[in-house]
Parts: sequence; C-alpha cells; structure tokens
Amino acid sequence: MIQLYCRERHQTNPSELCFSCRELLAYAKSRLDKCPYAKDKPMCTQCPVHCYKPERRKQIQQVMRYAGPRMMRSHPFLAIRHLLRNFKKPKVR
Repeated sequence: MIQLYCRERHQTNPSELCFSCRELLAYAKSRLDKCPYAKDKPMCTQCPVHCYKPERRKQIQQVMRYAGPRMMRSHPFLAIRHLLRNFKKPKVR
C-alpha cells in the first residue's frame, strides 16, 4: 500500500519509494516485527494494542485511506483478503 501511495502521490518510479515513504515502511516493518499478535494480528483499527507513535499513525492512516480503495485495481486478491480480515476479531492476550 505504501508503494502504491508513493507512486501515485509522490510520482516515483513503480519500483522505488521516496525517502519519507522508505522511512515509513521501515518503521512499519519494525513495529510489526514486535507486535504481540504476530501472525494472528487483526487490522490496526480493531487491535487493542496501538503499535505506532501518534505521528506515524497519522501517516499510516493517510496511506491507507488513499491506497485502500485503489488496491482493487492493482492487487484484487490482496484487497479482498484485506477486506476479509476486517471481520477477524483479535484474540485477547
């Protein structure tokens, strides 16, 4: 989603990310690696634990709001899988 956002909003090449999007992706990956839900992670909006700092959370929300609806045209399978995960309830830990 970050790649789609960066390509269309920052006019980068399809295989590249701008500096700020690269930083955001690295931050998101590092936070996901430390997530207590790991493989059973629900969507962030349904998760009882918020992994991101408020500033980064706003950035991720901005990316998701832009790229989410556009995922269907570029990655329909991933978009459908993402929508189905919306129904998944987090396991209490």
